[in-house]
Amino acid sequence: MESALEEIEFLALSSNRVEVLRLLSQRPHTRSELADETGASQATLGRILTDFADRSWILREGSQYTASPTGKLVAAGFTDLLEIIETESRLRDLVAYLPTEELEFDLRRLADATITTPSRTRPNAPLKRLLELLEGASTVRTVSHAFNEQTLTVVDAQTSAGEQSFFGVFSRAAIDDLAEEAELRRHLKRVVASEGATVGVVEEVPLAVMTVDDIVYLLLRDDQGILRASIDTDDPAVRSWAEETIDTYRDHAEELTVEDVL
Repeated sequence: MESALEEIEFLALSSNRVEVLRLLSQRPHTRSELADETGASQATLGRILTDFADRSWILREGSQYTASPTGKLVAAGFTDLLEIIETESRLRDLVAYLPTEELEFDLRRLADATITTPSRTRPNAPLKRLLELLEGASTVRTVSHAFNEQTLTVVDAQTSAGEQSFFGVFSRAAIDDLAEEAELRRHLKRVVASEGATVGVVEEVPLAVMTVDDIVYLLLRDDQGILRASIDTDDPAVRSWAEETIDTYRDHAEELTVEDVL
């Protein structure tokens, strides 16, 4: 274990080492090519290549260097580690709000996701991001513990105009909250009555996930219901998980009718 950690440290202490090994794992390079791509001096490259050769991480043929099979193994593993750490650093402040028990996909799939958080100047930034996605979407499917006024209003307008198909499963508490206010109840009734919309109800929903055309959108709240962030991505594995999750809730939901909203 200690020797392995020392090798990790050896690589991690030099971005040039990491980059040279990555480049050589992709294809053969001359020292001049490595200098051009990394910006490292010839003296630095000489030390790096010597260190790599001592570890049998590289092979040389004429003026060209390439990664050995074990060098490629190290490069792939270190790249994976970097991606994991980079993703973890992006999610670190959000992990307390992620419904991790429900997320049946590798969190590395969120490496390139768009993360939107509230700020003093844009306290509703996550919700605004959702509304931007919704307004131009043709197909929307969701499972959520909440159905807020802004989202409901956009869905009502889009489905009433025949510009959007909508399917949603919500907690009973979320529907009851809407039904208590006359204006929100009116929007909800129009959505339920729309030919392009179906609304289902279950007792509880532990997450808020939505597919907006090809985008998966996650809304993150804390235990007090305060909006903390949103995450959206077009990653196919996350999309597959979202579709399966929504389908599962659909199979167990009770369809809401206009009479139920009266």
